[in-house]
Amino acid sequence: MSKLTILAGFVLVGLMSTSAMADGHGNHVYGPFPVTLKGYSGDKTNSVSYSGQVGRQLLHNSLKKAIGKNAGLDTINSYFNGSDEELPILDPVSSEKFMVDHSNVNDISKTNLSGKAYKGDISGWPGGMSGKEVLASMIARSSEVDGGYDATHGYDYAQLVSKFAMGGIFYHQACDNYLDEKLEANNKPNNKPYKDGAYYTGKEHSWDEAFGYWGAAAHGATLSPEQNYNIAKKKDMVSADANSDGVVNLKSEMNYAHAYYASAFDKGGKTKYYKTITQAFIDGRQVIADAKGEALSDAERNTIMGKARVICSNWEKVIAEAVFKYAGSVYGDLEKLKGGGDAKAYRKYVKHWGELKGFALSLHTSHQNLGELGRKIDGLIKFGPVVGGVSPSQISMNTRRVDGVDEAGNFTFQDASVDEYMLYMLRLQKLMEDEFGVVAKNNDKLAGISNLAEKLGSGESVEND
Repeated sequence: MSKLTILAGFVLVGLMSTSAMADGHGNHVYGPFPVTLKGYSGDKTNSVSYSGQVGRQLLHNSLKKAIGKNAGLDTINSYFNGSDEELPILDPVSSEKFMVDHSNVNDISKTNLSGKAYKGDISGWPGGMSGKEVLASMIARSSEVDGGYDATHGYDYAQLVSKFAMGGIFYHQACDNYLDEKLEANNKPNNKPYKDGAYYTGKEHSWDEAFGYWGAAAHGATLSPEQNYNIAKKKDMVSADANSDGVVNLKSEMNYAHAYYASAFDKGGKTKYYKTITQAFIDGRQVIADAKGEALSDAERNTIMGKARVICSNWEKVIAEAVFKYAGSVYGDLEKLKGGGDAKAYRKYVKHWGELKGFALSLHTSHQNLGELGRKIDGLIKFGPVVGGVSPSQISMNTRRVDGVDEAGNFTFQDASVDEYMLYMLRLQKLMEDEFGVVAKNNDKLAGISNLAEKLGSGESVEND
């Protein structure tokens, strides 16, 4: 199983009221935490700050929507690169049943996604690019097809961009920066401000920023998985509105990204990813607050590094659970398409493959180099799903898949077998089970692995194309 280091932090800017502390929920709510910075003389009383991360959560949500709505490349890029102009929040937007408190990303934070994207190489996507370049390339190609849907090559760019951005930006920044490097004793120490003029210490803000990237509501640990899931789906304003002011505070009362997926897996009753991770953030932040602005002792720093390990190992499992789930979805879609599925069934298949690929690429973006395990994952999923050679949805005829790009930047194909690819999906599920210890195992298709492997034999290559 891959081992995660202590990585970056979430900076949720939403602050819970002091009444939350008074009513006994304080140890299960992220904030408020007192200002402990020595020498601070301003009027701030709560040291929690992660508005930049919430701004990026909203940029990500809106970026996905913009791709699906054919918003045009300039508009789509404004959600990736940021803009000085107004950036309407495309998700979540207010409705009669779910009122939110902001409609412009820049009112929360004037920020961007591109500057925080993973800069390491991503071998699992054609073109030999860095994570940032992969996202930029996907975004550019998304504007060339209707709604980001490329039936010919089997790419749903809204899903590919969304799921890889969640990993290659949020997970990467949290677990390869704020909960890793910035937990070192001399990096952003707790007895100094995070930066000149700040009202929070280096360690306080680093931890907050990691929490913001996680994407949980500040009071989420007090709720059930169903409540947290329905908040993310904009179906439960009562549970979201922790301070009962009649609107959902997008900084502190909303669930985003991987926190949303964690609640979805936890609904099955086999896992507690959301609460485990969120509570570890709360407990770690309390240790930092209790230091009262002094440099953390070795014992205190060891404690928060232990919390960071809990956070990042479970966060990795959430992503692995998503890979397991969507591998099962792709397998099920291919079962239907082999029997003569229609364009609607094929569209669903491409969507599921985009989610699978985006999550799988994300596993490469933490501090830990997956090595041979990463090559196995890439080799099973390949550069593209199996598509038809006559028309994309006729995948039982002359099937093929993307195997690279030519000098002009056009995707190239190689012949492929539907049954073989279905077996790869089952092997991928087994890999997630064996190497990452997934437990929820939504869309478990492993019961069919013996029959399919026997049909094909067991000597197929899984080299990365």
